[in-house]
Amino acid sequence: MRIGIPYGAGALEYDFGDARILMPRTDALRSGADGRALVEAALAAPIGAKPLAELAAGKADAVVIISDLTRPVPSREILPAMLRALRNGNPAIRITLLVATGCHRAPTRAELEQKLGAELMREHIEIHDAFDPAQNVRVGTLPSGAPLELDRRAAQTELLVAEGFIEPHFFAGFSGGRKSVLPGICGRGTVYGNHCGAFIDHPAARTGVLAGNPIHRDMTAAARMAKLAFIVNAVIDEQKRTVAVFAGDFEAAHAAGVSFLRPYFQVTAEPADIAVTGNGGRPLDQNLYQCVKSMTAAEAAAKEGGTIIVCAELADGVGGEGFFRDLSGCGAPAELYERFCRTPQAQTVPDQWQSQILCRVLMHHPVIVVTRPEMAQAVRAMKMAWAPSLDAAMRMAGGGSVNVIPNGVSVIVRTE
Repeated sequence: MRIGIPYGAGALEYDFGDARILMPRTDALRSGADGRALVEAALAAPIGAKPLAELAAGKADAVVIISDLTRPVPSREILPAMLRALRNGNPAIRITLLVATGCHRAPTRAELEQKLGAELMREHIEIHDAFDPAQNVRVGTLPSGAPLELDRRAAQTELLVAEGFIEPHFFAGFSGGRKSVLPGICGRGTVYGNHCGAFIDHPAARTGVLAGNPIHRDMTAAARMAKLAFIVNAVIDEQKRTVAVFAGDFEAAHAAGVSFLRPYFQVTAEPADIAVTGNGGRPLDQNLYQCVKSMTAAEAAAKEGGTIIVCAELADGVGGEGFFRDLSGCGAPAELYERFCRTPQAQTVPDQWQSQILCRVLMHHPVIVVTRPEMAQAVRAMKMAWAPSLDAAMRMAGGGSVNVIPNGVSVIVRTE
């Protein structure tokens, strides 16, 4: 069975014989309506909330949380309808579009215009800064005991609403809904604390898991405390086309979107001796940091001690100095993992979570990375093996049963 693993702008093909191929049913994820029509229909029948126009009535101002450049949210389809609904409810309402950067860099005006288009650029737009204490205000304490530091503009508005999209997430369970608030518009300490060692160590902090997930719990509490009143969340296909939209109460609408999405992305696997995966090709496989996501899918599909093979171009290298330093500088992954678990929540540092998850994978599985020869030294320094080709990697892994996950970013793996 010859299968292509996405790699850069192309794919690495290999005959995997009688291997089990684990692919989501995203080919069935389609809609006969265009995105704007789906948004209008969702707004007309909100889930668990009053219509957006009714929520806007009598409110002096509203803040609409919008995504930054790292999220493929179809903002040009969602925002015009949201803005019309707000102004239908109150023509005099003052609206601010607040870009939810989390701890990412601020987008340039040119980047925002590319994302939003000229029409939306005429709106009042402000950008969240997690690193500026003057921009953020403490509004309470989360269930974990961490302080909730929220963007001051969101904390002070009379109506807080958000756009977003829903997809599987490798430790928050799913994106969307409550994530617009945390990490979207929270201060640095709140964001880092939400990704702390104890939370990442929790067995429920996995792809597709919400029940019992402490990361999801604090995110949900943050959205409630922020008084997030309404969301419009989209589901998109692999071509970034909108195929479904869910609007209304941030918990109820998000839950409906997750229920819709799960059957398309969840696959069942019998753990194998070898699990082969890719990180979706360019741009998702541009660095090793991003590829930890697909490793978690392979982790779920491999036997204890089974070999994981990851195919990635790594055009931008490792993807983080701290990430490289963590893995290359530790004596053993287990030692570093335990150190992260013992790190107090308030002392969580940037990228700690990614290093911790990679350590978790390496504690149970040898990992072989199929990538460019220029990356061999860095891969080996980070406690993994390097292979120049899939054929070489398969020979290094030895024989046995094989699970193949062509795109490890887009699946929720459940074991039989």
